[in-house]
Amino acid sequence: MSQYPFRPAPLSGVGLDRRRFLSLAGLGLSAAALAACSGGPDTSGAGASAATDDTDWSTVRPAAAITFWSSNPGASQAVTQQLIDAYNASQSETKVTLVTAGANYEEIAQKFQTAQAGGGLPDVTIFSDVWWFRYYMQKTIIPLDGLAEAVDMDLGDYRDQFVADYQYEGAQWAIPWARSTPIFYYNKDHWSKAGLEDRAPETWQEFEEWAPKLLAAGTGVQAAFQLPALAGYAGWTFQNNLWGWGGGWGSPDDFDVRCDATESIAALQFLQDAVYKGGWAGVASNSAPNDLTAAAVSATISSTGDLVGIQKSATFPVGAGFLPGGPAETSPVCMTGGAGMGIPKDIPKENQLAAAKFIKFMTEPENAVTFSAATGYIPVRKSADVSQLTATNPLLQIAIDQLEVTRTQDRARVFFPGADQAMANSCANILTQQADVAGEMSALKAALTTIYDRDVKPNL
Repeated sequence: MSQYPFRPAPLSGVGLDRRRFLSLAGLGLSAAALAACSGGPDTSGAGASAATDDTDWSTVRPAAAITFWSSNPGASQAVTQQLIDAYNASQSETKVTLVTAGANYEEIAQKFQTAQAGGGLPDVTIFSDVWWFRYYMQKTIIPLDGLAEAVDMDLGDYRDQFVADYQYEGAQWAIPWARSTPIFYYNKDHWSKAGLEDRAPETWQEFEEWAPKLLAAGTGVQAAFQLPALAGYAGWTFQNNLWGWGGGWGSPDDFDVRCDATESIAALQFLQDAVYKGGWAGVASNSAPNDLTAAAVSATISSTGDLVGIQKSATFPVGAGFLPGGPAETSPVCMTGGAGMGIPKDIPKENQLAAAKFIKFMTEPENAVTFSAATGYIPVRKSADVSQLTATNPLLQIAIDQLEVTRTQDRARVFFPGADQAMANSCANILTQQADVAGEMSALKAALTTIYDRDVKPNL
């Protein structure tokens, strides 16, 4: 049974004990070691050379069989298999087999990393927002521009915010697939009992004013708001708070680290005070969406990929809205996230071509709508007809509309190997151990700077 601590549990209680953190960080920082197995990384103009693909794909015949590795994000295994079955039935040149290669993004990434040295690579695999760039630095994936042209994949029809997340050095390194933004979910019944207007708060300061009313409404909640399970979402969702206060982990445009800026510290201090001083926020020990659907809390922030699951599990009407802003900025304070599809470098050209054709099919507008209807992920194609989808599930329109006010994630999170785990560790200390915020952010900056100097800068 899930626990809903009003006061946060010890660090191990949020699923991020020191041994697990160090093992994940070790995995994340293994780019140089893995590359060394094949002679070490080429640091002379790696980006430009890696983005060059002179293959004449018209002379290549697609492979007869390929595998697709997925961790089935958003409980998507059934709909993914449905789409694969449809693809296999639609043509006879290539059969695709779905392989569940991990329970989450980290597990599938670990398996993919291991396969670079041990063999058994997939032909298509999912790349999460915090893993694909290390594959680029290792030069273990291929740019997809030439293949996209060869199979008539219209990159211009993919939502700009999503497709841009996989671009670097003038090349496209993955194709958007299970993509999302976080949105603000709330229990409409609790809102009504507290006498609140049926909408999400515009700012965190406004919600801070609402929280005592929610706690006093006789709903039996242990917290008005549930912060996410830190091991999985802290680095992602807390960008909302950092940006709202005018800070950030870093920048979307360069490799600066800003987590120790005055504004960043103030944002995280607000969250710590919400837990320890204000007493209106809790910390999820496992799943904030589960805490919400159990009516143990009144609101939380989670991915749109959780939308359908939340709606199915909740016994109350679910409300949703844009992410709140902060005292410095109210828009854009929302990030995108999720996974794309990419192709390994060290597989035959025949497999790479077959993989590209499969990716094109999986992300066709009508298939993007099918995938979205089953999961809550946002359809990745501009031309996708979402009218029936949003008529059936109006809350999905909120996620689509919020795309217009998103910003690219800070590079310090998504481009630094292991940074997401380091951020989660620091946030766990702040929110479950009441550690000094400024001290934690100073230590985090030192750790992130080391990651950049050791594992990023030499491989750019």
